[in-house]
Amino acid sequence: MEWVYLILAGLFEMAGVAMINKWHHDHKMTSLLMLGSSFVISFLFLAASMEGLPMGTAYAVWTGIGAAGGALLGMIFYKESTDWKRLVFLAMILSAAIGLKLVT
Repeated sequence: MEWVYLILAGLFEMAGVAMINKWHHDHKMTSLLMLGSSFVISFLFLAASMEGLPMGTAYAVWTGIGAAGGALLGMIFYKESTDWKRLVFLAMILSAAIGLKLVT
């Protein structure tokens, strides 16, 4: 169950990053509340996952999901660069997170 919590934490982290960008563009209170809520929920799921996973593994995977997911959201929704080099490094982040899952 810890891995499910960790994946949920990463998804809420991605949502929080997307809300930072949305709030930066519209400065609406709803965007700010969604930003804060996403990060709070992300931290709660991260804490729950750390009940059964090593701190280093949980934090690395959570950070990887948030960073790679945020970059992918930027490419898909905000027309950020999809240069092949950027995609290679995103694949490296994801493969490192998968590698940590395999050895934990």
